[in-house]
Amino acid sequence: MDEVFKALADSSRRQLLDSLNTRNGQSLRELCAELDMARQSVSKHLAVLEVAGLVTTVWHGRQKLHYLNPVPIHQIAERWISRYERGRMAALAHLKHSLEGTVMSKPEFVYVTYIQTTAEELYQALTDPEFIKVYMGNTGPRSDWQVGSPVLWKSQPDGEFEDLGQRVLEAEPGKRLSYTWHTLQPMHRELFDSEEEFEEACKERSRVTFDIEPAEVPELGVKLTITHDGFDSPDSKMLESVSGGWVMILSGLKTVLEGGKWLSERQGVER
Repeated sequence: MDEVFKALADSSRRQLLDSLNTRNGQSLRELCAELDMARQSVSKHLAVLEVAGLVTTVWHGRQKLHYLNPVPIHQIAERWISRYERGRMAALAHLKHSLEGTVMSKPEFVYVTYIQTTAEELYQALTDPEFIKVYMGNTGPRSDWQVGSPVLWKSQPDGEFEDLGQRVLEAEPGKRLSYTWHTLQPMHRELFDSEEEFEEACKERSRVTFDIEPAEVPELGVKLTITHDGFDSPDSKMLESVSGGWVMILSGLKTVLEGGKWLSERQGVER
């Protein structure tokens, strides 16, 4: 957290975060032009933000794009706001709105977190049904995690696992996991003004990808990057729905892996 507070202490770096919050997925050239800052200065500030985990980069072809990563800010809110309780719910609601409520120009989300565990343990956390239950409840996902296999979820906690058309796209233990996301469900109908609009939105099929790699600093453990993309437009209702959920899930996953709850939950179960 020291690195995060250090990064946020500079007004120019806060400007960069504000710019990415308004329009995520910008190149270095775009950031320089928008903020009227020298390329070298922006590069230095971005480097500090990347070390703090507040900005992550993704290559799109030959172009390097920068994304706001709200996970460290969420962790600060979780530690400090929840601890002192003053205006907790109002502050969290404002934080969520400011970080996730702005429509982005690129219909995708990229989050990064560092977890003090091994790549093998992290991959297991993403695929083992008993582990998933610890930080996501008993609603899913479930699969044999072979390429082409279905990924099952529960629409309701007390319901049965269902095949909603999701399929495993990539599965490299300890490195990468990717699968298609489900379409909008009947419960989302109330979000639309007409049946035609809802039916059109139901055609959208996005995907989520988890990339696991060693952290640049070994003491940090492993770096987990989650990319949810493939949305039809920045106004996608599904994009709006999943944006807050992944931040909470990543926070819970990190807490479970680093806090030892996994071991206590799995006592007596062969790993």
